[in-house]
Amino acid sequence: MAVPKRKMSRSNTRHRRARWKATTPALVPVTVDGVVHQVPQRLVRACQRGLLRPGG
Repeated sequence: MAVPKRKMSRSNTRHRRARWKATTPALVPVTVDGVVHQVPQRLVRACQRGLLRPGG
C-alpha cells in the first residue's frame, strides 16, 4: 500500500477530497414483463435476463 513520505497540509487534503464527487448513474428504460423500468446502464442485461427484479 502506498504511504505518503511527508505530512500533507490540511488545505491540500481538503482540496484533494473535494475533487472526488460521486455522480448519479445514467438511467436507461428497460421493458420487463410489459412494464417499463428505469435502471442503471450497467444493470440492463441483468434485468433482461431475469437475474434482477427492477423496482424491488
